[in-house]
Amino acid sequence: MSTHQPSTPKPTTQIVILAAGMGSRLGRSLPKPLTELGDGRTIMQQQFDNIHAAFGNDAAISIVVGYKLEHIIEAFPNASYVYNEQYDQTNTSKSLMRALQVSSAGGVLWMNGDVVFDPEVLVRVGDLVAADRSFVSVNTAKVSDEEVKYTTDAEGFIQGLSKTVSGGLGEAVGINYISSTDKATLLRQLTKVGDQDYFERGIEVAIVAEKMRVEPVDISDLYAVEIDFAEDLERANLFV
Repeated sequence: MSTHQPSTPKPTTQIVILAAGMGSRLGRSLPKPLTELGDGRTIMQQQFDNIHAAFGNDAAISIVVGYKLEHIIEAFPNASYVYNEQYDQTNTSKSLMRALQVSSAGGVLWMNGDVVFDPEVLVRVGDLVAADRSFVSVNTAKVSDEEVKYTTDAEGFIQGLSKTVSGGLGEAVGINYISSTDKATLLRQLTKVGDQDYFERGIEVAIVAEKMRVEPVDISDLYAVEIDFAEDLERANLFV
């Protein structure tokens, strides 16, 4: 008589796109993720394409919406949605908080809704996602004053993560993962940080206050462009 037990199905990869903000610096009437790229796709469509290429068509994608949400819902009717009703008063820390609060058991991969990036980025981080290890994707090729920068401890884990960090080793690119075991810790700190804080503040406080361990993943050889201004869009269009 066989005692073989059926294997537990692998949990579906949970992915969150943060797209609640007004994106006023780009000066468009539609939400920034719906900005068209040079290849005819929107910023968010290339994110969906990259996600499906790396994780398959059954990846569970949730989008945090706020500003002119009906346009995003119309463009991506098959996604799940989380509403940040205070989108005009809060920053990405509170959008991510809302998404994690309603997420299923397991880790969560998330990205800012205005990042144009090489499809290879998600392939590269796939092993860490599969291993359920928290990470922040980083670019060590440049360290700009206005970007979120990072430092590491003696063991190579993230130590500082902010726009004001001193001696930054590179920039965070807005594509990150929180493991199933770290999710409650990060959520606790996202609840505590200020309304205008970026989600990176929640990560940094969780590292300092609760010894959460987060790995930097270097994607410097791949492209990842956060679209804030018209010149960012021009640069992104050189790649797509």
